[in-house]
Amino acid sequence: MEFNARYLLIAIFALAALAGGAGFVYWLENSGGFGPRTEYRIVYPVSVSGMARGGKVLFNGLQVGEIRELTLDANRPDAFVAIVSVDSRTPVREDTTAGIDYEGLTGAANVMLTGGTAQSPLLQASNGEPATIIADPLASRSWTQAAARALGSLETVFSGNKDRFENILKGLERMTGGAEEKNGVLTDLLPPKGFPARSEPVSWQLAIGEPSVLLSLNTDKVLELKSPVQWAQLGSAKWTDNLPNLFQTKLIQGFENAGLDTAVLRPADALDPENRLNIDIRYFHFRAYENPAAIIDLYAKIVDRDGGIVASRRFTAEEPSASTDPDDAIAAMGTLFTNTAREIITWSEAQL
Repeated sequence: MEFNARYLLIAIFALAALAGGAGFVYWLENSGGFGPRTEYRIVYPVSVSGMARGGKVLFNGLQVGEIRELTLDANRPDAFVAIVSVDSRTPVREDTTAGIDYEGLTGAANVMLTGGTAQSPLLQASNGEPATIIADPLASRSWTQAAARALGSLETVFSGNKDRFENILKGLERMTGGAEEKNGVLTDLLPPKGFPARSEPVSWQLAIGEPSVLLSLNTDKVLELKSPVQWAQLGSAKWTDNLPNLFQTKLIQGFENAGLDTAVLRPADALDPENRLNIDIRYFHFRAYENPAAIIDLYAKIVDRDGGIVASRRFTAEEPSASTDPDDAIAAMGTLFTNTAREIITWSEAQL
């Protein structure tokens, strides 16, 4: 009796394992549910890569079933058919649309069913055949196909309007100065020299900051005024640095040439300088109309550490040019800067 009972227990265990395995397989085949299922026939009028039997069926983003079968449509060589099994409680209606949902950029292709209106009747099978949904071609393309079509459309647009786009690009280059990119001659400014010899160092200190300028002057381009309202680059000439930084550097060199190298410094070299020289450049350009000349107009202020104005003065001058030729214009601007820098140095020392 004990021998027979042992075999009976083994048989019961084996049957239970088989039943459990069959139930697990059924569970997998029905996407985790044992409820009633409804099949639908989805026709895709475009090719779809990455779709396979057993893939997910999503309804508004939620998984409601799986792909049961993939077949070709004999009546439509450009299409294929996906037979899907969906939870019968899913409200698939006559205006429900079908597309593709990809898991990541290179993931599997899943069937995506999207909503429909509440007023639309539920989609019903007819003549014992699953109800058919024609997939939306635009929602059935992969991102690579969509990108290829978009690039193809852009290529068509650009090829048909090549001259027009080239003119637009040339206009943008002229507006931003990109069309003027040439290997022009770099132009430097010369600090003043030839100051009288100094017998002893001065007791004051002066921090020389970078001048403030209009946006149009904050550039390395040498500018000319062709008319009272028309500005342009002087040929292809450029300064060796942006004008504010170049002006500051050469002015400091001028102070050093005057024997004031221990008295002047940049603001970054002193946390609390005794005095500061602030310069606001209004104009520094070449006037090409009427009487050609280099023009400078700036305002200088010496300010103490408490913000009080020690002294201020406006420096304005013109340097005539022999012609509007870029070489003559640049020579006039160089001479004008050197003379103005000398005046600023002499004036500053007299105030301190």
